[in-house]
Amino acid sequence: QVQLVESGGGLVQAGGSLSLSCTASGSTLSINVMGWYRQAPGKQRELVAEVTRNGITHYADPVKGRFAISGDNAKMTVDLQMNSLKPEDTAVYYCKSVTTRRDEYWGKGTLVTVSS
Repeated sequence: QVQLVESGGGLVQAGGSLSLSCTASGSTLSINVMGWYRQAPGKQRELVAEVTRNGITHYADPVKGRFAISGDNAKMTVDLQMNSLKPEDTAVYYCKSVTTRRDEYWGKGTLVTVSS
C-alpha cells in the first residue's frame, strides 16, 4: 500500500505561479512512476505530468513549457512547479503513483483556482 498526501494549491491570478508537492509513504520502494493529474469541473481527469524513478519526465501538451515536475527518490516526493498559470488550469490536482506491479494509488487532491 502507498499513501499520498498533497500540499500546495490555492488561488492565484492569471500569469502567476504555484507549487504543489506530494509525499508518498508506505511501500514506497515499489513505486516506479509518480505524477500529477487534474480534473476540472465537468471534465474527465487528465494527465498533467509524470516522472519515473530514473528521472524521465512526460508532460501533457497544454502545460509544456509552463510546468515543471521533479521527483526526489530519497524523500519520496514529487513537486509540480506551475508558472504562467491560466484560468483553464483551474482544477483539482491529484497526485498519483504507479508501482512496479502496476498498482495505482491516488491522493485526495488539492484545488488550484486561477482567476482571470
